[in-house]
Amino acid sequence: MSQERAAVVAERSELAEVFGALTPAQWDAPSLCAGWRVREVVAHTTMPFRMGLGGFVWEMVRSGGRFNAMSDRVARRDAARMPAEALLRSLRDNIEHPWAPPGGGATGALSHEIIHGLDSTVALGLDRRVPLDRLRLVLDAMRPRNVEYFGVDLSGVTLEATDLDWRFGGGGTPLRGLAQDLLLVVCGRRLPPGHLSGEPAARFTSAG
Repeated sequence: MSQERAAVVAERSELAEVFGALTPAQWDAPSLCAGWRVREVVAHTTMPFRMGLGGFVWEMVRSGGRFNAMSDRVARRDAARMPAEALLRSLRDNIEHPWAPPGGGATGALSHEIIHGLDSTVALGLDRRVPLDRLRLVLDAMRPRNVEYFGVDLSGVTLEATDLDWRFGGGGTPLRGLAQDLLLVVCGRRLPPGHLSGEPAARFTSAG
């Protein structure tokens, strides 16, 4: 098993423990994904385990070929019809599932698990730190096109991790935070107050 694939398995295993300890209210709490509760996030991350190629193509056709629209619709549908216990079982039963996003490989799968895990844990205020070796695998693969994909404006900003030797940007004003929080910034999330520091922090922080 490659380092990246082993990291995916470890991340899913730990997230299964985190989600297994949530209360009903936490399952229904908002995540950092706009419009999604924690249950929609878990429905989304486990969608590939329940959907084969034929089902994926059909759902894409139903959504006019728009992946974001399809994934939003399916996440809402599955979250509505599957109780938390079923969503959790879908994760636990597929810890070693080989899924990876098209063209993304194991590193893409790791990014998917880490980012959406943080969407839930950070929003819930849980003090979970993703192991730095896993974050390093994701951050080292970061390219400007990743920022473009999420439509994030990092002009005049340089991201500087406070817990890892990692910088990203063109030499602008430093925006500092934990590596996992800066990963969320790259992905277009607005973080709760207190996670970021530096003059640009307000641009990437939620109202509270």
